[in-house]
Order: sequence, then structure tokens, then C-alpha cells
Amino acid sequence: MSEITAAMVKELREKTGAGMMDCKKALAETGGDMEAAIDWLRAKGIAKADKKSGRTAAEGLIGVSSQGTKAVVVEVNSETDFVARNDAFQDLVRGIAKVAVSTNGSVDAVAAATYPASGKSVSDTIKDAIATIGENMNLRRSVALSVEDGVVATYIHNAVSDGLGKLGVLVALKSTGDKEALNAIGRQVAMHIAATAPLAIRPEEVDAAVAERERNVFIEQSRASGKPDNIIEKMVDGRMRKFFEEVALLSQAFVINPDLTVAAAVKEAEKAVGAPIEVAGMARLLLGEGVEKEETDFAAEVAAAVKG
Repeated sequence: MSEITAAMVKELREKTGAGMMDCKKALAETGGDMEAAIDWLRAKGIAKADKKSGRTAAEGLIGVSSQGTKAVVVEVNSETDFVARNDAFQDLVRGIAKVAVSTNGSVDAVAAATYPASGKSVSDTIKDAIATIGENMNLRRSVALSVEDGVVATYIHNAVSDGLGKLGVLVALKSTGDKEALNAIGRQVAMHIAATAPLAIRPEEVDAAVAERERNVFIEQSRASGKPDNIIEKMVDGRMRKFFEEVALLSQAFVINPDLTVAAAVKEAEKAVGAPIEVAGMARLLLGEGVEKEETDFAAEVAAAVKG
């Protein structure tokens, strides 16, 4: 049996996309024969899939896809950025986004939909990919927006490939006007949303619980001033107005032209569009948002795999 080196493990991982420990075991089981190890991974892959499901998947990609007056943004997670850069994984995420457009956009609906390339459900296709690539993956989030008349503009920040990146945004605009001009302002608003992460489109749509927490914080801060209650109330009201301006999309200063609010920029765009515009919906997915990531050392992982 030939010695299993780090270079061999790395080569097998690059050829198959499988995990380090799986590559090490495959080489050990096949006496270091690279082609036999590839076949071993293929043969054993499905049986391994479920055992990997407990591992943290906080990397991956955001994918967007649109069709007519509907668009969807999905988040598919993997364990490492290494796999996120794998062509097979990118094709999978792109394919899932395209499938998602034909559903209502919920995770359950997308997971149950048929993935054309495999003829299986998206859920089963992901499970097969886990077996082949050797890392846990999951469809974590999915959002769809649609309008009867208008556009749903899409934007991927720092795209790694067509329709794929780490941050995806959708903006639904209702309008009977010129669709090309409408999509242009929609994309600019989507870029603004990517940069500022607004909590809601309009101040009155900010979650009541979030607003109440902010108000309570402002009350406590204002009381420290020692001023009378009627003055404190005015201070708090003023700070709340400022809060809503900062977190509601339409009242924010437009990043592309800070002299205008987003609402004013959309209103100005109506001239080019030739009709009124209503911002009807938005969605912003940042990869791994809210997931506690496990820190890993790639070099240490290689060394551990070789030493067994």
C-alpha cells in the first residue's frame, strides 16, 4: 500500500469535491489508487449523505432567477467556501433558483418541486449532491415576489457567476409604464437595499415589536437627562421619527443620490417610465445570516486527514 500523502488527498478532493476525511478513507481503502478511490467515493456516497446532515452549513451561495413578472431569491448552504466555488455546486444552486420560479417561493414548495436534470425532487437532488460532494448542504431560505403589471428587479452583490453571489435582492415595482426604464430604477433600488438593509418599505410597516424596543431604549436614555416627562416625550418622539427614517426604505437617503430619498428618486423615475410607480415588495438575503459558523483551519484539516 502506498503512503497516503496530503497532496494525494488534495488531488482527490479537487477531482471529486468530496470531503477531506472521505478522500483520505477512500485512498486508504483502495491502496492509494486514485481512479479506484474515485469509484469508491461514488459507490459509497449515498450511504454517507445522512451522516453528514448534522454538520454546520453556513457557507454556500445566494441564487436569483426571474421569469416574466416574477422573481425568486434562494439561499443554499454548504459547509465550506471551497465547495461554494465548485462548478457542480454552482450549477445546483442556479438550477434550484430556476425551479423555484415555478413555485410559490416557500422552502417547502421549492424542496418538493421536481429538479429537471435529475427527475427527482429538489430535496432528493440536494441529498444526492451531499453524497457526491461530501459536505452537508441545505436549502435554507427562499422568497418569491411577483406583480400583475410591472417588474421584479433583481440584484446580486459581488456575483461569483451569473445569478449567483453572497447577497441577493429582489424589488417588486408596480407600474403600467416602460418596463426597461422600470427595471433600471428597480435595479438601483435593489442596490440601495443591498447596501442599507432596510427593515421595511414604509415606516408604518416596521415590525411593532422592533419599534417598541427602540422606543423603550430611547425613553431610558432620555430619562438620564433629568428633564420633565413632557420634554422626554417630545425627545423620544423625535428620535423615533429619525429611527423610522433610517430603517424604512422609502424614507432613506438614496445611496446613488443622497440628496434624494428613495421615495423621491422613485417619483423622479416616473418621468422616464411614463407612469406612476409603486414599490410593492422587497427581499434581501445575505448568505449565512443568523447562522453560527464553526471556524475551521484548512491546513490543519489536511494534516489531520493525512495523519488519520
